Amino acid sequence: MDQIKENAETAAQAPEVTVLHEHRRTGSNIPRASLMLSPAWDVEQTSCRHLGDLDDDDIVQVAFFPLDEVINKEDVKATIKAIAVEESGDEWSIASAGSATDSVYSHKSASEIWEDVPMGPSDAILGIAQSFHQCQDPRKVNVCVGAYRDDDGNPYVLPSVREAERVLWENEESKEYLPIEGDKDFVSRALKFAYGPEMDIDTHVAAVQTLSGTGACAIGGRFLAQFWKGHPIYVPDPTWSNHIKIFNQCGLKCRKYRYYDRSKNGLDLDGMIDDLNRIRDRSIILLHACAHNPTAFGLLGCDPTMQDWKQIVEVIRKKNHVCFFDSAYQGFASGSAENDAQAFRYAVSQHVPILLAQSFAKNFGLYGERVGTLSVVCGDTEQRDHIMSELRLIIRPLYSSPPRHGSSIVKTVLGDAALKEQYYQECAGMAIRIKKMRWKLVQALGKAGSTHDWSHITDQIGMFAFTGMNEEMCNRLTNEFSIFLTMNGRISMAGLNMKNLEYVAESIHAVTDGKSISQ
Repeated sequence: MDQIKENAETAAQAPEVTVLHEHRRTGSNIPRASLMLSPAWDVEQTSCRHLGDLDDDDIVQVAFFPLDEVINKEDVKATIKAIAVEESGDEWSIASAGSATDSVYSHKSASEIWEDVPMGPSDAILGIAQSFHQCQDPRKVNVCVGAYRDDDGNPYVLPSVREAERVLWENEESKEYLPIEGDKDFVSRALKFAYGPEMDIDTHVAAVQTLSGTGACAIGGRFLAQFWKGHPIYVPDPTWSNHIKIFNQCGLKCRKYRYYDRSKNGLDLDGMIDDLNRIRDRSIILLHACAHNPTAFGLLGCDPTMQDWKQIVEVIRKKNHVCFFDSAYQGFASGSAENDAQAFRYAVSQHVPILLAQSFAKNFGLYGERVGTLSVVCGDTEQRDHIMSELRLIIRPLYSSPPRHGSSIVKTVLGDAALKEQYYQECAGMAIRIKKMRWKLVQALGKAGSTHDWSHITDQIGMFAFTGMNEEMCNRLTNEFSIFLTMNGRISMAGLNMKNLEYVAESIHAVTDGKSISQ
């Protein structure tokens, strides 16, 4: 550090400070429009030497600034002195550092660089949530964002999660980096939770920890774009709005297959089967493992029924399609993790190629912890190792390694018999409250005077209900009644409770009375 200070003082006293202007770099040479400060620099050179070729004594410091903002040599000297002070930690006064930097690099330069950046569109769901928070109407209700709330409308942390955190605290959980693929024990327990204890995950599943379900879809999309090139991905119509954005960004071509019949507010199984038969062989088919978002259509606790799933999987098998299951609600949909896993477990048993995106945001209430996995069913350990190596190569430049706290919570809960049983009961309790709100909403709509058939709301499962309301109705709910929801008529049942249920029902009746709720 003393040497840095000494060199800085030398530079400040030097008769000339070399300025290298409009230097066009090659390889890792010094960037263009930069300045180099060095009393020992060879001004006779026509090009810069590579920084790696310089000795320590050759150079005092390198600073990168737009040169049209450099006012004079004294400003340059002041800047190099300020840099040296910060590096050395000496007792020099650094009060001048700010003013020196300001004189070399101004806001004007930043404005010119970024003046062509347009305003991007706000996220449809998160933008609505922000509008809700800004609303001053005391009647306001948020039925937009998919996060569970208790009977008082408050965020809910599962007691089993709290207990797991206590255990982690007492055992002084390490804060070291996880491997690129994540916590091995967490991944193993997560896969058993999804695939069941009978699955030989060590031989037939390549899996990595991801940043929740969104990260799992993104990593899976990149993997498919690289190793299943030229094959489009078909998503249900409708689907979670982020699916299309994620896969497009991965380089996959997104297309849609029929899923929801808006004329009857129900599953369009015939249309779905017909589309899966018509599309070209070996395509990628995105499937919601349970509680389809946004429609969540289901009968007798499954969506589609198990008999429906058998038809769907048979078509996929015959057409040699690749299944990409997105499982965001296992255990939360029906209240049973085993029931909610039936669809993709059946597909595995039929030897259909499968990728599985797994999230623990909603079923564990770990929304902000970003916990998930991506798994690929494979043939043997050699193939598994190959796939794992490529998944690591995808992850490494993106975020290097995943966070460990949330995965440690899930690992602790699923690894302790008593906590696991407690969790299953708590998860079932959340599902029961959601089902209760469905029935209560339909009853309240009838009490408000609605003559529509709202049975599709009670037929659906999971966090959301697809009401059938159109954009005009949704806009009225927001603008006149301060009820915030997405414009496709989807509402989060978790946002309802006994305090706001009657008001929401009366408001829905007001905007739908005498109008069709079949789009």
